[in-house]
Amino acid sequence: MSGVSLIVVAFLLALVAMSFAFVGGAVVVALPLVVIGISVVALLDFNRRRKQTRQLGEFRDQAKAEQVEFTERDKETLASSD
Repeated sequence: MSGVSLIVVAFLLALVAMSFAFVGGAVVVALPLVVIGISVVALLDFNRRRKQTRQLGEFRDQAKAEQVEFTERDKETLASSD
């Protein structure tokens, strides 16, 4: 979890605690803020996962482009033993 996510989660927990401390009116303020906070955390997580997926795709493309050279010993090991 990133630093920003931890800060947002801590803020959300503080809002929940505040809603219990000030029973009634705080819920009207806290619930929309909680929804916004959860949305921000979700968007940050989706963005991070999208970047990771893109990096993995680039890595696979690089691996396909590279030519693999096997030594004679490698070729002996890879040959089937039929």
